[in-house]
Amino acid sequence: MTLVKKGWTSPFSSNYLSDFFNTDKLFGDNFFTTERMPAVNVIENEKTYELEVAVPGMKKEDFKVEVKDGLLSIFAERTDEKMEEEKNYTRKEFSCMSFSRLFTLPENVKDGEIDAAYVNGVLTIVIPKTSIAVAPVKKVEVK
Repeated sequence: MTLVKKGWTSPFSSNYLSDFFNTDKLFGDNFFTTERMPAVNVIENEKTYELEVAVPGMKKEDFKVEVKDGLLSIFAERTDEKMEEEKNYTRKEFSCMSFSRLFTLPENVKDGEIDAAYVNGVLTIVIPKTSIAVAPVKKVEVK
């Protein structure tokens, strides 16, 4: 039995310190980027499809939702800038966040009647369904 983990490296080796300061391992791949992909729930009901997009901290004016050529496009961008001036210092901070998502719409939707609302950090998009007309089966004679 051993108390030392296999593959253990001495704390005095260069690999140990480089692993400790490796920001990819410490924070993950997207920690320092400003672009985040929000979580989306897709719900199918009898008469609608609903998309719930989790985007807290935004305003309804930050969103651009469009339908074109069978694609639903959701784009949002928010920029904040704060400036604070005191007697002997000035502090200026800014941040920017944006995302874009595309969804292919099925053929059985009324794309002219799509509705969107932003409440409590969740963008909800309701897409009404149409009734699918089933084409009659035509028999083709083989000659």
